[in-house]
Amino acid sequence: MDKIISLFVLSTLPQLVVPQATHVTSFRAVMEMVSGDSRIFSGESVRLKCSIPDVHRSSWNYLWFRGSEQLLQIGDHLILWKAKVQESGTFYCQGVRDTLVGNIHTRQSLPLEINVDGGYAILHVSPHPALVGDTLNVTCRVRGPPELHEMILYKDGVEVMKQNGLNPHFYLTNLTLDDQGTYSCRASWHAHRRTHSVISADAPVHVLEVLSQPVLEIVDDNLIPFNRMKLICHLQYNAHAPIPPIHYYFYMNNNRLGQATSENHDLVKRTPGQYSCKARVPELGISRYSEPENFGQATGPETMTPPVLHPRDPRPLAPPSISSPDLSLPPAAEPTAARPSPHRSTATPAFIQPTEVSIQSSNPLLKPSLPATSTLLSTVQSVNQTATDFNIFEESGDMSGESGDMSEESGDMSGESGDMS
Repeated sequence: MDKIISLFVLSTLPQLVVPQATHVTSFRAVMEMVSGDSRIFSGESVRLKCSIPDVHRSSWNYLWFRGSEQLLQIGDHLILWKAKVQESGTFYCQGVRDTLVGNIHTRQSLPLEINVDGGYAILHVSPHPALVGDTLNVTCRVRGPPELHEMILYKDGVEVMKQNGLNPHFYLTNLTLDDQGTYSCRASWHAHRRTHSVISADAPVHVLEVLSQPVLEIVDDNLIPFNRMKLICHLQYNAHAPIPPIHYYFYMNNNRLGQATSENHDLVKRTPGQYSCKARVPELGISRYSEPENFGQATGPETMTPPVLHPRDPRPLAPPSISSPDLSLPPAAEPTAARPSPHRSTATPAFIQPTEVSIQSSNPLLKPSLPATSTLLSTVQSVNQTATDFNIFEESGDMSGESGDMSEESGDMSGESGDMS
């Protein structure tokens, strides 16, 4: 009985089916337009072709898509025969083949936008997008076509060009970024003693710079080797095939770091400074610089710099008198070309009366300590004062006792300073 129950349990378990794995190759399908145009009138046809750049010449099947919808076509060609307006959309293709490990798919092709127009005029732009300096060919197609009498080109609703005759082409030479906008055309012709006029739908015109302005990125994280950082020069490079090579340069404080490189990044020593990069296309004679980026420095409008000590003005900043006998300071000598003698003053005395800092102790038995006095001396004495000056001051013995003698001698600084010792 137990065997019968176990067999029954096993027979009722659901069958587990392992889904077949889907593999994607590194190949990308290539789609091209064999006939027709990306903008056509309703009733016209377009033919597309899909190919796989497989060096092994494997046998592939093809999948066609319009947007997210998979079409029924499976061959390497797709034909929109007498297209309808509702057949407009974004088309792309993909390769697939069956193998022992399952289906292998290629990457999808680049998309192609096809617009089916039910009107009477179409504006066609070539090349699109265009580059700065290019010549743009703008064609105004009219259904029929009738014998045209006049054609007008509009940009953002404003007339920019006008011509008479049968020529449907306009040429915009030496394009700039200002030529970017929305264009349309109006075509007029005579028929049956009447003048007919049609206007096309708007067509966007995009104009790209060959080199956009570079943006420098400074990467300083744990993934970078010790004491190094990574400079990355980001930009957009647009050029017609064959694309000329581009060179990158990196700078610190306007000094170039190393040689030109074909890579847009470089590892440099982690040093505070102002960094920038430059991109250059020698064959086209085009160069663009990035804005400077600070690393390890203040980024405000004014960069803080450490204070610099300067020699005092030889003119007295205060009257040569000591207001407090308990806070007397020895005269400071001005720096000269030669080192002054430690026993004679060589400049007009100048004293600064301390008003915010006081070292006088509340205990009359305590005297100011020598480090505090040296701190005050650093604010009034020159940075070039020798160690001998401090030795003379240390040998003065009792500061409070001799402050009166120093006050008496302050009136005559030309005399010998040997009385202090």
